[in-house]
Amino acid sequence: MNGRSRQAAYQHVCWRYDDRAALHAQARAFLLEGLALGERIWYVTSEPDPVADQLREEPLIRDAIRRGAARIVPLGSAYAHDHIVDPDDQVRAYATATEDALAAGHTGLRVAADATALVRTPAQRDAFARYEHLIDRYMRVRPMSAMCAYDRRLLGDEAVRELACLHPGNNADDVLFRLYAETPGDGHAALVGELDASNHDLFRAALERADPRPAAGRLVVEATDLRFIDHRNLIHLRDHARARGAVAVLRTSRSAAARVAELLDLPELDVEVTR
Repeated sequence: MNGRSRQAAYQHVCWRYDDRAALHAQARAFLLEGLALGERIWYVTSEPDPVADQLREEPLIRDAIRRGAARIVPLGSAYAHDHIVDPDDQVRAYATATEDALAAGHTGLRVAADATALVRTPAQRDAFARYEHLIDRYMRVRPMSAMCAYDRRLLGDEAVRELACLHPGNNADDVLFRLYAETPGDGHAALVGELDASNHDLFRAALERADPRPAAGRLVVEATDLRFIDHRNLIHLRDHARARGAVAVLRTSRSAAARVAELLDLPELDVEVTR
């Protein structure tokens, strides 16, 4: 089963939680859905973790562990041991795990990971945010899904927002935009939501961390579901592309964005209005 035939099942979700009971409920539902789809499932965590203990007692998951269809994975064995991940290495590790799952007869790999311990410092978040974007790109074409969980009590709202905005889905209602990977051939990144004065610093940081790369001198951002973008954020997008020797191309259904870009007179920004 290739990535395109499985797009309906693809998920990459950021889950902000405040207590372990809420994390258990969400991880359990996410992983059981994967089992029903024939996927191999992993729960990745720093132990001791009561959520891991509860999942081991779930009859379907207990049986899947016995059959090799499920694992409780210690955090150190799934991520870099120095606690600052190497984004490319982590994508390769999960790509190998996905191919192993397919070779064993599963339809793909589904991972629920409590990654709180890996994003406590700005340097850790820089690296992990880049990894989030790269693994999202991988999941667009190969049968892997992931739920990335973060403890708001330990990290704080601002740190969680920095990561939540880089997922196609999240439960953080104070994150107004999402920047994530686009399906190859449709652009280099996707952008949805609203970008205004309240979040332009977050958008600039998200661009720097995700670092979507241009091709043939163009950085194409698919934004047909973007409801609003102001002049500051258009400039951030232009600057990001220009620093990489490219023209930023924003594809949007909002003609207002094209009018703002025209007024700003930004020659390295093209706004294509779609119908």
